[in-house]
This record gives sequence, C-alpha cells and structure tokens, in this order.
Amino acid sequence: MTRLSSAFPTDRAALVAFVTGGDPTAADTGAILDALVEGGADIIELGMPFTDPMADGPAIQAANIRSLSAGTKTADILNIATAFRERHPTVPLVLMGYANPMTIRGADWFADACVNAGVDGVICVDIPVEEDDSLGDALRAKDVAVIRLATPTTDAERLPEILNNASGFLYYVSVAGITGLQQAAQASIEEAVSRLKAGTDLPVAVGFGVRTPEQAADIARVADGVVVGSAIVEIIAEHGADAAPHVKDYVKSLSDAIRSAR
Repeated sequence: MTRLSSAFPTDRAALVAFVTGGDPTAADTGAILDALVEGGADIIELGMPFTDPMADGPAIQAANIRSLSAGTKTADILNIATAFRERHPTVPLVLMGYANPMTIRGADWFADACVNAGVDGVICVDIPVEEDDSLGDALRAKDVAVIRLATPTTDAERLPEILNNASGFLYYVSVAGITGLQQAAQASIEEAVSRLKAGTDLPVAVGFGVRTPEQAADIARVADGVVVGSAIVEIIAEHGADAAPHVKDYVKSLSDAIRSAR
C-alpha cells in the first residue's frame, strides 16, 4: 500500500489541500504545509508556480505571481518537498503544475527529482493523455502516481482514455471553468461521481469552488476526496508570512466537517 492509497479511508472522504509553493516565499511555505497537516489535511497538493496557468483562477494566479516575484525556482519547490517529507514521512505529497517546469530538463530528470524529494504523485494540467509519454512513462517507471483530471465535459468515450495508466486518484474538476469562482450543483456532482466510480477503482476526489465546511461535507458524502485550494490561498494572501495559524484553523473546520459527514 502506498502513501496515496492509504490516504483514502473507507469510512470517510479524504481532505486534499492545495497551496502554491513559494507563496508568499519559499521560506514561509514549510510552516504553511505543517499547518495543513495539523489542521487535518490527508493529502497535500503543492503547486509549482507558473507564469501562464490555464486552469487557475485569480486567487491562485496571484499566488503564482507572489511566489515567482519572491524568486521561487523549481529547485525551491523540490527543496520544500524534501523538507516536508523529512518532517511528515507518512503524509502523501502531490506536485501540481504545468508541463514546462516539469519537462524542460527532461522527464527522467523530473521523475528522479520527485523520487528524491519524496513526492508521491504528479498532476500536470496541460499534458493531454495523447502526449502521456512526454512525462507519464518516466513517472510510472519510478512509481510516482500520474493523477489525471476529469471534467463535466468528459464523456463516456473519453473517460477510458483518461483512466488508462492513471494512478493515485482521479481528480474531478466539478466546473467547466477556472479554480475558485464557481461551485457545481450538488446534484451534478453526485451524478458525475457515480458515473466516474462506475468506470474506475481509483478514488475520486472532487474540487474547484469548494469554500465552506458545509460544501465540503456535502461532497464528502458522495466522493472519496474533497479538494480545496483557492480558499486556502486567499488566507495566505491576506496574512502573508503569518498565515499558518489561520490556515490551520480553516483547514480544521473543513476536516471536522468531512469527518462527520457520513
């Protein structure tokens, strides 16, 4: 059993918490990641800052800018991951980002870097399944999970292609848009999760637009995981280097709601 597979209990949903690495600075990110764990997050998603994000809304775009303006490099993200793994040997850590920083030095280099840093999985937003061999083969060869995205527009014909060689969990993007601005109707989430789970044994985690404990609990009643990102990033934007205790309190409110949802 891997760290990722053991992070999805059978009796409740897992909380997947996203922050952008290096926001507000690389030196501050460690305390924020610790706050996510202390607040009850089951899986940590560490965003790799990128100049031209496709799927991220204003909150995460601003986090990318803060991080890059502070001088964050790919090496800093890997150092943050390495230090996290030393402090939290059992908590799954996933890198989320875009192809350029992951492949510019070669897929094998990035896969080795993930292994050395203790990274369990990778979500690459802009590599379609048709181009999986540009990164996926190298990650799988090193037992790093290749986590795929499904959306409301993923139809029955497309879904098997997305699931082919996917691992870790399936990330369901519940709205056809960017992060943080909208939330899908609960009925549509329930229908989608049911449809996706009929096609895979992977856990299905639902994200995009989840902000309140009540929203998290509603999703936790039907999905294997709940992903929260923009709302956490907004707390970091408000409090900067002093964000950790505020992040912990907010994440605990989500975790408590998820744990009592079923």
